[in-house]
Amino acid sequence: MFPHNAVPRQRSDYQDDLYPPPTLVPRCYDYNHQRLAGVNNFYVPGQHRFPTYEWKPRPLSPVPPSVPPHTPTMINRRKRQNEEYNPHIVKRQRLDPPLTQAPPPRCPGQVVAGSSRSSFAGSDSSYHSPSTRIQPQVTAVPKSSNILQAYAQDKLSDQMVELFEACQQQTSDLARKETCRARLQKDIQSVYAVARLYLTGSSMNGLGCRSSDADLCLVLKGNKRPDPIHVLSVLQRLFRSLSYVEKTQLIRAKVPILKFREKGSDLEFDLNINNTVGIRNTFLLRSYAYADLRIRPMILVVKKWARHNQINDASKGTLSSYTLVLMVLHYLQTLKEPVLPSLQRDYPECFYHLMDIDMVPEGPKHIPRYISRNQSSLGELLLGFLKYYATDFRWDKQVISIREAKALPKNNSQAWRNKYICVEEPFERNNVARAVHEKIKFDKIKAEFAQSCRILQDRKDLNSILPVRAIINEEFSRR
Repeated sequence: MFPHNAVPRQRSDYQDDLYPPPTLVPRCYDYNHQRLAGVNNFYVPGQHRFPTYEWKPRPLSPVPPSVPPHTPTMINRRKRQNEEYNPHIVKRQRLDPPLTQAPPPRCPGQVVAGSSRSSFAGSDSSYHSPSTRIQPQVTAVPKSSNILQAYAQDKLSDQMVELFEACQQQTSDLARKETCRARLQKDIQSVYAVARLYLTGSSMNGLGCRSSDADLCLVLKGNKRPDPIHVLSVLQRLFRSLSYVEKTQLIRAKVPILKFREKGSDLEFDLNINNTVGIRNTFLLRSYAYADLRIRPMILVVKKWARHNQINDASKGTLSSYTLVLMVLHYLQTLKEPVLPSLQRDYPECFYHLMDIDMVPEGPKHIPRYISRNQSSLGELLLGFLKYYATDFRWDKQVISIREAKALPKNNSQAWRNKYICVEEPFERNNVARAVHEKIKFDKIKAEFAQSCRILQDRKDLNSILPVRAIINEEFSRR
């Protein structure tokens, strides 16, 4: 993905468990710019396969969902061949919400957590390079189904579902971002002809809110590794001439970004150059987000809680949203009955860290669905999350790792030495919580976990730690 003479990234501080080479033979993707291709057409893990959808405008009245066909299960870890599966067919999705998922475990003959899996492989939803055409064609944002109510039989859990359903990113939000992305790519290609512009982050991994900004990664291939500051400076001059972009600002950070806004709205974008790990972890997090119905509501509530308590801003020395997501996933992996496995450990070939970026979207299609024995409610999981980091986790001795699905012992490497919070980036294996470098900020983060744990344990009311109605109103006011 980068020139052969490029300086390699720093390797892991845990190198004893190197990734094996991929065993899958991914197919090649057509990057012909004359064809209409879907933006980042992510495969959405689920218990059932989605039929083919052609993109069309969302109808004014809701269309009742039909029943999706059943996906064959795995037997002795070998998938049956699905007669309908054809890896060469390009399937596209419209903006309507996907079909309602079938109920969680308890199906006859279905296997549960541990080494057993139920297959969701077999969808041939394909990932294509971003199109130069302006017409949006995007992966639908699944809405929560009534099945989620099975995990919301108490007041606290019901409040979490209410907040999630009001704040989750809608298909119309994603369509706006894709329309702008497509226009930008067309204009950028007047300067960088081979450029590809990708939507990444929460907009595409299923963990976004209606008010979420959009992250963009511009991929430039060539014999020379481009200087990000130079490229962003060129783009800043270009963007100032575009009628639909305003308020451009070049941020010279460790990963330089160009911030800008869609003209006439409050939709903000952050654009980086060749930070392709963001594309890799977008696919990884999306696979986790749809592995269990409880993941997306849980993460949204935690992010809203952290933002409300002013511990969700890496620029001010607290936790980034990405760090918070990894903390939630880690907790759910380490329960006595895990809600999640380690996808990288169980399916290393699907998330191979050196896989060509063109092939990255193929990986998650080969992962069967994880069925957890853990049937805890959303409220129980939220309380457990707060308690885990308030009383159980050893900040001074442990490193959070979703790659290994456990807390690793902190060693004396540069990444972890003298760091208050250690959270391993699952691909580059550096510390994504390095922004927390002041003891006063670290103490505040710990205090918020402890205080919210005590209050919520006593009151079992989400409003006691988070102004639910005010947050919902604020979310709607921004859109």
